[in-house]
Amino acid sequence: MQSAKCKMQNAKCKMQSAKCKMRNVKCEMVKIDQDLLDNTSARAKASPRRRMNHNFHLQYTDTMQRMLNAMEPLSYIQPHKHEDPDKREVFFALRGRIVVIEFDEQGNITGHILLDPLRGNYGAEIPERTYHTIIALDPDSVAYEVKDGPYTPIDDKNFANWAPREGEAAVMEYLTGLLDRTIGH
Repeated sequence: MQSAKCKMQNAKCKMQSAKCKMRNVKCEMVKIDQDLLDNTSARAKASPRRRMNHNFHLQYTDTMQRMLNAMEPLSYIQPHKHEDPDKREVFFALRGRIVVIEFDEQGNITGHILLDPLRGNYGAEIPERTYHTIIALDPDSVAYEVKDGPYTPIDDKNFANWAPREGEAAVMEYLTGLLDRTIGH
C-alpha cells in the first residue's frame, strides 16, 4: 500500500508538471528516498507477482519511461526483447542484488551481470532487439529502470517462446537453472 506521503508527493508532482508545461518553467526535482523505496517494496511484497513499478513518467506517451522496479526474490519476468518498435532499456540497482541476463534468439545465455551497488556493479544497458530478463536475489531489491517510450502494451514486449510463460509450472525450475548457469546460485 502506498503511504499517504507518497500519494501526496505523486499528486503534487503531476499537478506541478502540468503547471510547468503550461507556463514553460522549470519543475521541482523528484526525490528518490528511503521512504519511496520502502513503500514501493511493500507494494511488491503484497503483489501476487512479487514486483511493483513506481512510475515517474506522467503518461505512457512520454518518450522516456522512468520508474522504480521493486522486486522480491524469484519474481519471474519472462525473457523478452523490445523490437518493432526498437527500445533500449537500462537498469540501475538502488538496493539489493539483481541479476541481468541476456540471451540469443535460441535462448542461450550470452551475457550477465550481478548488479550489486555494494560491490561496484551499478547498472546495465540492454540494446534494442536483445532478449533479456532480470531476477532479484535479495528481499526489497529495487532497480531504477529507464526505457525508450512511448509505452503501448500491445507491442511493448516480444516474449521469448523458448521460455516458460509467467504462471506456468516450469517457471521455478527455469529460474533456478538460469541462476545456476550465471552466478552459480
